[in-house]
Amino acid sequence: MTPAHKLKIGVMGSASGPQISDPHAREMAKKLGAEIGRRGYIFINGACPGLPHDALLAAKAAGAFSLGISPAFSEYEHVNEYHSPLENDMMIYTGQGFMERDVVNIRSSDGVVFIGGGIGTLNELTIAYDEGRPMGVLTNTGGISNAIQEIITKLCLRTIPPNMVFDDDPAKLLDKLEVAIRAFPLPIHEDGRVVDHSEGNREAPPHLQERKPG
Repeated sequence: MTPAHKLKIGVMGSASGPQISDPHAREMAKKLGAEIGRRGYIFINGACPGLPHDALLAAKAAGAFSLGISPAFSEYEHVNEYHSPLENDMMIYTGQGFMERDVVNIRSSDGVVFIGGGIGTLNELTIAYDEGRPMGVLTNTGGISNAIQEIITKLCLRTIPPNMVFDDDPAKLLDKLEVAIRAFPLPIHEDGRVVDHSEGNREAPPHLQERKPG
C-alpha cells in the first residue's frame, strides 16, 4: 500500500566529522537531494549541518518542500546552542535533544536514506531498523556507509530486512527505496508486527522475513 500523500524521505548522515568535507560524499549528498526534489518528494532532515544540509539545499533548488526536525526548544536555541541552519521551509522544534529528536525524525518519514554517518547516524539506523522503517544506504560515502551490512549481520547477528536497500547511485537507491515503501507497509506494535523479545534478541518483523520487494 503506497501512502496517499507525497512520499516523505528522511535524509540522515554525517553532520560533523571528516565526511562533511569529503568532496565525493558532498557531491553524492547534493545529487541525492536534487533527485528527491525532481521526484516531487517531501524532504525531511534533522535541521542539521553537514551532508544532510548539502542534500537539503539541492532538494530545495530542485523544488522540494522541506521539513526540519530540530532537537532544540526554540529557534534561538537551534541557532545559538546547536549551531544549526534554518534553511528548511518548515521547522519543528521538539525540545527533546538529539536522541529523542531522532525518533520523531524517523517516524515522520516514509523511508529513510543514510549517507556517510557516525555515532549519531548509528542511533538513527537502529531506531529505523527496530521499527521496520524502509531504509536506503548510499554506499561509498564514507563513515559507516560501507560497514552497515557487517554491523547488522556480523556484529549484531541480525538479518538484513528486505525493506533495506543499498546502492552507490542516488537515483537507483531512491528507485529501490520506493519499491520497498510500496511493498512493505509500516509495522506497528499494536498490530503485532513489531515484536520485542524478552531475552533481548530482536528479529526483523515477521512480514519482513517472509517476502521481498519487486
